[in-house]
Amino acid sequence: MERRSDAALLRAAREADPEAFGAFYARHVDAILRFFGRRVTDREAVADLTAECFAAALLSVGRWDAARGEPAAWLFGIAAHQLSRYHRRGAVERRARERLGIERIALSDAELRAVLDGTDELLAALPADQRTAVAARVLDDRDYDDIATELGVSEPVVRKRVSRGLATLRGRLRSTEEEA
Repeated sequence: MERRSDAALLRAAREADPEAFGAFYARHVDAILRFFGRRVTDREAVADLTAECFAAALLSVGRWDAARGEPAAWLFGIAAHQLSRYHRRGAVERRARERLGIERIALSDAELRAVLDGTDELLAALPADQRTAVAARVLDDRDYDDIATELGVSEPVVRKRVSRGLATLRGRLRSTEEEA
């Protein structure tokens, strides 16, 4: 595999050869990590972006066209797209917080554990479809389209499940506060 060109590896990956894509990944993962590392300061985000980049590449390997350029350029194009999405999501969240006058809350590990300790009971009371969607979106911080793909439903269905689940949780939390 090591002697094969990037183009040959992608052609083999297109034919469902996982070892070929694995070799392509191994050949380029350090460069992609450096690409994101120079542009994003959060190390976890760098790792997540790298994983998302290669997942997107694997999912779209069938659309790679050798006539349009080198495989590495195609991969870096995907990386640039992932980086753009990352910054757009962050900008939207930042503007929303600014409009609402909400400061970003930074929890210590102990505070985060205290918050999460009660989530199992709250989530357990939700219907299974809502529980799965809320946990994936809120606790695991996954994208709606990723969750929809995993669950085999549309993105609007996932959004609705998360919305209904969070509304139910808000109602329960309010009633608990009123009782106290």
